[in-house]
Amino acid sequence: MTNPFMMPPTGFGPGSQPLDSQDEALEYMPLPQDMRTYSPRIPEVEALGAADLSPALDLLHDVAEAAARIGGDGGNARFDLAPLDEANRALIAETLGSGEVAAKVRDIPAIAVQESVFAGIWTLKSAKSHVIEVAAIPACVTETPFAPHRAATGGAEPLLPGVVNAPPLLVELTDKSAAFDAAAPLHVINLTLLPHTEEDLAWLDRALGEGAVTILSRGYGNCRVTATALHHVWRVQFFNSQDALILDTFEVTTVPEVACAAPEDLTDSADRLFKVLEVIR
Repeated sequence: MTNPFMMPPTGFGPGSQPLDSQDEALEYMPLPQDMRTYSPRIPEVEALGAADLSPALDLLHDVAEAAARIGGDGGNARFDLAPLDEANRALIAETLGSGEVAAKVRDIPAIAVQESVFAGIWTLKSAKSHVIEVAAIPACVTETPFAPHRAATGGAEPLLPGVVNAPPLLVELTDKSAAFDAAAPLHVINLTLLPHTEEDLAWLDRALGEGAVTILSRGYGNCRVTATALHHVWRVQFFNSQDALILDTFEVTTVPEVACAAPEDLTDSADRLFKVLEVIR
């Protein structure tokens, strides 16, 4: 009785033959290699001299308590750093460090937003203020993000050669913007999966304009989030560690989740900050 299972002959199929000098090896898109992770920051208190650092330590304790509270109940809390002297501000800066998310808010004056290594604890600097804000995302990011930094031309943008699929996408985004409901499911247009031309992307960029907020999230690769001048419409672009664009989307939302700290992140940040303060004291 013959065995019905037959082994395939050797020496056939992809990869079985050596490459000729004219053949090219199969190349894959580089994927992200490194990921930023939390590591505790224990500041060198001795390096700050004999200054009284109790104001900074008390403020950081209040920040940790606020993070624990906001992680459970939501909301936000702000802490003004202006009354502190240079040594106390230096201790706070060294303790908080710089985390994954940064943002620029084009207000008057402009505001530089930097998340600390403790997710949900942010430092906000402008020509008029220097504060810490504890929140999923600082309030200044969501107040007027769609105020035009570069005006939108909308449907009046001329249709140049090569523009094929952009106008229907603009109609869809305009419709979703006008009917926006924060409680509705997130609406996403994935440009990476849709056929489009370079002229389509340029046309959409001019038609949608640019808003007042740009966010950069550095985690597993980079994510760039840009508010358009059309309400509730954000451009969200993901890049790998070689800075190649791997995902390009529009999101219709209040603010994309990739930029926000989750409630459990805030609770975890409170626990970590309390532990750091115990070591400092």
